[in-house]
Amino acid sequence: MSEQREKTTIVLFSGDMDKAMAAFIIANGAAAYDQDVTIFFTFWGLNALRKEEHVPVNKGFLEKAFAKMMPKGPSKMGLSKMNFGGLGPKMIDHVIKKHNAMSLPQLVELAKEQGVKLVACTMTMDLLGLQKEELIDGIDLGGVAAYLGDANDANVNLFI
Repeated sequence: MSEQREKTTIVLFSGDMDKAMAAFIIANGAAAYDQDVTIFFTFWGLNALRKEEHVPVNKGFLEKAFAKMMPKGPSKMGLSKMNFGGLGPKMIDHVIKKHNAMSLPQLVELAKEQGVKLVACTMTMDLLGLQKEELIDGIDLGGVAAYLGDANDANVNLFI
């Protein structure tokens, strides 16, 4: 009988850059160790999957308001602590470059290259008025049942 690959699932609920970075660092590390990895993005975590450029889609007033208030993509996300009106992320970006580490957008791309399964929560997309066209390419859409199916078989389940 062949040995099954270990599995890791992560729920990314936070829209904070540092927490999203932690999720992607763990996901990429697990994928590098040949594990099947799923990240389920819900609520503010969905901002890590947003395209940075404007995508023309038909929205109502509230959906337009949410779209304007939420950061567009991983490079626009703020820090959970010491955000300093947007200066904190710039300082972190400087430190990342200084230490030749990967930025959050680079970690997202690496995850896609390594086959990490990125799943956007469809219920949250509906609540926040996000449409598939506004999210980066190469992701899956799914509900809680899809996440639970992956999590049920996982050795590691994280909520960030």
